[in-house]
Amino acid sequence: MSKEELKIQLMDTHAGGDVSRIVLGGIDPLPGATVRDQMHYLRDDADGLRRLLLDEPYGIPEMSVDLIVPATDPEAEVGYIIMEVMGYPIYSGSNTICTATAVLEAGLVPKQEGVQRFILESPAGQVHIEAKVVDGVVETITCEGLPSYIDTYRSSIHVPTIGDVTYSVAYSGGFYALVEAADLGFSLVREEERALSDCAFRIVEALQAERGFSHYTLGDVGPLPFLHFMGPVEQVADDFYRSRSTTYVHPGVICRSTTGTGTSARLALMHHEGRLKPGDKLETVSLRETGFIGELTGTRQEGTHQVVENTITGKAYVLAHSEVVINYEDPLVHSVHSVHSESLHHILSSRHKLA
Repeated sequence: MSKEELKIQLMDTHAGGDVSRIVLGGIDPLPGATVRDQMHYLRDDADGLRRLLLDEPYGIPEMSVDLIVPATDPEAEVGYIIMEVMGYPIYSGSNTICTATAVLEAGLVPKQEGVQRFILESPAGQVHIEAKVVDGVVETITCEGLPSYIDTYRSSIHVPTIGDVTYSVAYSGGFYALVEAADLGFSLVREEERALSDCAFRIVEALQAERGFSHYTLGDVGPLPFLHFMGPVEQVADDFYRSRSTTYVHPGVICRSTTGTGTSARLALMHHEGRLKPGDKLETVSLRETGFIGELTGTRQEGTHQVVENTITGKAYVLAHSEVVINYEDPLVHSVHSVHSESLHHILSSRHKLA
């Protein structure tokens, strides 16, 4: 490898405590006719960027990365590809809230006072965004959650060192195991974070070993990667509910926020149980007392599945604007990313070489 150093332009953001690192520059155009195709290219042939920005010395696995790319859909303003410790999810609510905020703050979508609407292109397709801007500040982002449904309702699995665990499975952009926190001895407070991670790790390992899950149109989307701990539901108003919640991403990550897809999964389960109807809202509250508000906006029948349409509302904050310098002679970079270094080198833009 040569002695050259390359730069990547970043905007670090967070929504509900989950940090999303937005890549705004330094990456050459990716092959692929759609954003989904470009995601497949990164996943299959150029995973070095994800590894680089989520591993030491540049990042930590609890973060996410969102790569801004040109939209291929003529109705969309901007495209984005989501990267997490578990790989390349086709959709994420918290990442979408952060990305929508970042493209407004970076001027990729001109910011307008009041309520403005625009479309982003995710690997899952179009995502309709509603941004509320007050005095030039992006106060909230409301984004579409993916159509969600219940795959498995109240099944049981034996988990070593834990015992028999009752769970449901929802699809909301990925497959989620949903478990009652109290049944496993949790109150969902921050002091339980390590124990929640250990418990979720064992349950997800057991589920992955026992069975797989298939989406009714997408087919096999990989092993189940998520688990959502559910607290008791409090009714705040006629159409508004609140519940403590915690989302786990395999392997080993407890999300700072309740996550958008976790909230969508919960909406699907509560509707399946007859506890929510269209127009109802659920606020999920995290270990850090942050929240997202999910709204059940409609339902439809897809074969044997009752599919829940929904939106997620939250607020993102900009943490930092920075340039990351990639030095290929750094032993930490070489040792962690040597398997992917050639593909990483190919997508880093030569226009952003240091002098």
